[in-house]
Amino acid sequence: MDGELAYRAVLAVDIERSAGRGDPALLAIRAALRTALRESFERSRIDWEACRVDDLGDGLRVTAPAGARKAALVHPLFDEVAARLRAHNRLAGALTTIRVRMALHAGDVRLGPDGEVAGRPLEVLARLLDAPAVRTELAEAPPQSVAVLVLSEHFHEETVQPGRPGIEPEAFRQVAVANKEFTTTAWIRTAPAEGPSEAAAPAVPAAPAEAPPAGPSRMTNRATGHGVIYAVQNGVQHITTTRRT
Repeated sequence: MDGELAYRAVLAVDIERSAGRGDPALLAIRAALRTALRESFERSRIDWEACRVDDLGDGLRVTAPAGARKAALVHPLFDEVAARLRAHNRLAGALTTIRVRMALHAGDVRLGPDGEVAGRPLEVLARLLDAPAVRTELAEAPPQSVAVLVLSEHFHEETVQPGRPGIEPEAFRQVAVANKEFTTTAWIRTAPAEGPSEAAAPAVPAAPAEAPPAGPSRMTNRATGHGVIYAVQNGVQHITTTRRT
């Protein structure tokens, strides 16, 4: 395909075990995934409307617009997607729960006159997404871990290694990727089972019992002898003496 050569970040997402659920469930989870991605892109300050979005059947490929910050596709995008999928799954049935593999790469792609995208970076992206190591990572993760992210070496070097705010290099580990004739190393991270805001809130200690209302209370003590003694709670005593005649 002839067209303009341009550097772009590319993201691919694939729904785990989407086959065999039936058309209604497949349509529902595809719609939910698209919504989660759109909202996550907006939260990451990347213009969703400016992205090129291609349907992959059981997933999507997104080509980010020129100038999009690649680091934002790692953070906060990945955590935003995971949080939305966890929220979806809490209300979903067995046929409409969603877990995904996500892959990120960047490079020079060819942009066609109608916005279509082609080139070697898309091939690399597809190989990363379908790599056995990435599939196994998600399959062996706890059910609440709804997403796995794999980065190409190039993407990891430019976004994770510098240690930008919100991106923890230690959260990624290097894996070997072998998929057909494609062999390389990549970096992988699994979403936690729950985000910080979803963790159980610490118990709040019980409030102390209310003290009685402030103010003096009056009591009267009678003593034998030559008078009546009146005592006030604050300790001041008033003595009235009655003289006998």
